[in-house]
Amino acid sequence: MAASTGHAANIPLIDVSSSSSETAKQLLDAASTGGFVFVKNNEAGIPPADIREMFELSRAFFGSPTAVKEECSINSNESGENRGWLSMHTETLDPAHQERGDFKEAFNIGEYIDNRAQQPLPPPLVPYEDRIGAFFAACHALCNRILRLFAIALEIPSTAGGPSWFAAHHDPSSGPSGSVLRLLYYPSVANHSPDALDIRAGAHSDYGSITLLFQLPGQPGLEILTGEGWRGVPADPAGAFPASGSKDGSSNGVEAGDGEGKGDAGGEALPILVNIGDLLSYWTHGLLRSTVHRVVFPTPPASPGTSLTPRPSASATASPPVSAPPLETPSADRYSIAYFCHPLDDARLVPVPSPLVAELARADGEDGQRRPPDGAKTAREHLNERLAATYGAVGKGKGKGEERDEAV
Repeated sequence: MAASTGHAANIPLIDVSSSSSETAKQLLDAASTGGFVFVKNNEAGIPPADIREMFELSRAFFGSPTAVKEECSINSNESGENRGWLSMHTETLDPAHQERGDFKEAFNIGEYIDNRAQQPLPPPLVPYEDRIGAFFAACHALCNRILRLFAIALEIPSTAGGPSWFAAHHDPSSGPSGSVLRLLYYPSVANHSPDALDIRAGAHSDYGSITLLFQLPGQPGLEILTGEGWRGVPADPAGAFPASGSKDGSSNGVEAGDGEGKGDAGGEALPILVNIGDLLSYWTHGLLRSTVHRVVFPTPPASPGTSLTPRPSASATASPPVSAPPLETPSADRYSIAYFCHPLDDARLVPVPSPLVAELARADGEDGQRRPPDGAKTAREHLNERLAATYGAVGKGKGKGEERDEAV
């Protein structure tokens, strides 16, 4: 595993509450340069209290006994394609460089129909089915707002769909898609010396259109691959929260935010991290960049050969994970929530009708056209190919699962 540079990534923070051409240009510039952008979580975003609630539910679920989680395993026929619980080491996102699977658990929630989940939910989540569905819908709405800004910046003519071009290709009322809400849990480990090849989530790119990532303050570990090497992504780029979870930097376990998601330092709600997926990159001939990223243990690795044992999960009745640890080590749990926004299954992978994309394609010529490497012609074909490459026979047979699995 390539070492980190120790430097933070330079990711812009953009307010997407305006649909102005200037905002659209800022977003396009950021996405075409680094593929990652922070968006302010204001009135255009998602209420911080709702995000907090999802983290509380995530903690309750992952703290449940294994037998409870196995009832909704992704390996069960009842869960359906790419839905349900994935146990520790189930995924290996970077098999060429990993000797063991990723040190994480995950729970995938697929699209709702008529406000109901299309999969069995575990007991800790059942009472909150409506709330989870509302959060899923809010994530999709934010994605459509961002995609609309991209359409404006790409100057898609009104005769071809204009600002609504992407929205029309992501309209759940028109058919199914591969969109997934994913709860992620990276358990602590019993010793503090990860092997040089051990990693929480191997290097990968996301395969959909765009991804929203919700993080907690004081829980670093996400890195993106830049021209200068691996760079860390802060959970709190604006410094709204003290790095150690308290005003003075001490490790007294002060809550990272109150019920409205504000920091003890009086800052705004944490921004939402957005990154470009492969399909949006293919659609725009690579103008929008799908950047490789990973999740690492936050301390330097020890010599090869060290064995890692996850610590036992917290009980289901434990308090929610809203306290920022003093400094994250392998003995600290990490939680995140990702929303992977995918186009409709039958969406064709053809160039976006944009003059900017057409100009880029002409400059590259026929040999430079950027197409899915698997030869897929629709979003679902592309997704299934990535599934087969990642999981093989894991779950419900080859070609079923989820995109490598887009775990951030």
